[in-house]
Amino acid sequence: MKENGPLIIMPCMDMIAGRVVKGVNFVNIKDAGDPVECCKAYCAAGADEIAMLDINATVEGRATTLETVRKVAEVATIPFTMGGGISSVKAAEEVLKAGANKISTSSAVFRTPDMIGELVREFGAEKVTVAIDVAQNSAMPSKYEVFIDGGRTATGVDAIEWTKRVNDYGVRTIIPTSKSTDGAKTGYDLPLIRAIRAITDANIVASGGAGTMEHFAEAAEAGANILLAASVFHFGIISITELKAFLKTRFK
Repeated sequence: MKENGPLIIMPCMDMIAGRVVKGVNFVNIKDAGDPVECCKAYCAAGADEIAMLDINATVEGRATTLETVRKVAEVATIPFTMGGGISSVKAAEEVLKAGANKISTSSAVFRTPDMIGELVREFGAEKVTVAIDVAQNSAMPSKYEVFIDGGRTATGVDAIEWTKRVNDYGVRTIIPTSKSTDGAKTGYDLPLIRAIRAITDANIVASGGAGTMEHFAEAAEAGANILLAASVFHFGIISITELKAFLKTRFK
């Protein structure tokens, strides 16, 4: 676990057509509510930050829905990161101007890596998050392969090698999500978190698989310092207040 700073609890709101949704292994999507109401609830519940992702924007070839960003920004009392469809520096600027505190990008920067450096120079490293979706693949040196387009497209690129490139651009936050654990509630992909922690001192967001409070603690022990989850928060399985109390006791 990183030594500097407390653990951050980050509910994640994946969105399709202006609604919060949640799937399992990147598919089997079901509705989870209105983003503005979800944001209000999470702010009141004690979340530290929020992640929002317009999950079909990239594959539909469109930009992030800025109106949703604006509406959420009006009610948010904590920082939120917006991702999905951010395919250029201009698109990132529009999202930030609409009220997001940070932007997250994945497929666009994989296809054009130098865009990472441009984003960092333009907005500062603290406002730029790179999301890396991966799937287990024994043919890769690290046993993990990068996927893009919302987890639909295999790239043939080793996930740890790509993470090293991302880190070299000075990005301060990386979100690795393992397709095999996403939404399964069986725990985060701990070997993936450990492998990424071994090569960076950036913030690592544990993403994909939380089902119990113990899973959050395991991710922190593996090296994540931002703990992201969706289903367990959306559907009231875990209380953020109770989770924070549990983690405070665990990491005295």
